[in-house]
Amino acid sequence: MGSGEVEPVIRTYELTKRYGSTVALEAFDLTVPPGIVFGCLGPNGAGKTTLIRLLVGLLRPTHGRAEVFGIETCRDPDAVQARVGYLPGDFTAYRDLTGAQYLRHLTALRSGRRDGLPRRRFERLADRLELDLSRRISALSHGNRQKVGIVQAFMHEPELLVLDEPTTGLDPLMQREFLAMVREARDAGRTVVLSSHILTEVEAVADVVGILHHGRLAVVDTVETLTASAARRIDLTFAGEPPADVLAAVAGVSVVGVDGNVVHLVVEGSTADLISALSPYRVDGIVTHEADLEEVFLAHSRPAGRPQVPAPEDD
Repeated sequence: MGSGEVEPVIRTYELTKRYGSTVALEAFDLTVPPGIVFGCLGPNGAGKTTLIRLLVGLLRPTHGRAEVFGIETCRDPDAVQARVGYLPGDFTAYRDLTGAQYLRHLTALRSGRRDGLPRRRFERLADRLELDLSRRISALSHGNRQKVGIVQAFMHEPELLVLDEPTTGLDPLMQREFLAMVREARDAGRTVVLSSHILTEVEAVADVVGILHHGRLAVVDTVETLTASAARRIDLTFAGEPPADVLAAVAGVSVVGVDGNVVHLVVEGSTADLISALSPYRVDGIVTHEADLEEVFLAHSRPAGRPQVPAPEDD
């Protein structure tokens, strides 16, 4: 690696995990640079949780390897986990302890410190999430137990946060507060891997998104690039009879409906040819529906190579 290159936080090489004849992850090559939020998307069974467990050293790969901070995760999981804040999708805690007792216990295990600094840190996070630390974990609702999981992942200010379905059970206000915490971590130079089925949540904070399909990486790119390249829906209102046949013949244009003098289109790629085709006609109205991450997610339903995560551009 040259002196000007940035050392990636995550790098996988032909990473493969099989359970008998079932392939959970196959030939997965990924590079994630520091200081970004990487959104991990995919339908159930796509391999998201398997990838996350491999990254934090909880699983051994069948083939290939995963490195975090240059450390092979299955060879030295303790060294990796010391630098990672991990929230599993099935987070559980010691039910007989209060939230405060549980978090103090984790703090002592991580650092051996018994002074007030780490405690003040997790208390501040609990206050942000409106979490009552005096209650036993067994008495907490599912959403409040999830808050305990979020606090334990963030409280030691790790270099890498790996969060699997982190907002399960949270109300909208707490979801918003959690997303603010993710942005603050990223702005402080830390890296975040966020796996979620809530596409709007990922779109709100992710710099780069990877979509998994059948254990492979179907696509990976910035949110802006993915949404800009996705098909857009356009509604055109004409002064007279709409030229539906003319529009249907334009490259990249599909006519999906005609309602009186309104034509509903789907346009892939540039709109330059469409604009040229419209020039002989009087158009009274244009409504464009920009693509969102959900449409991108639905469009990328098949694996396509092993693209790499682009590093963020310098400001």
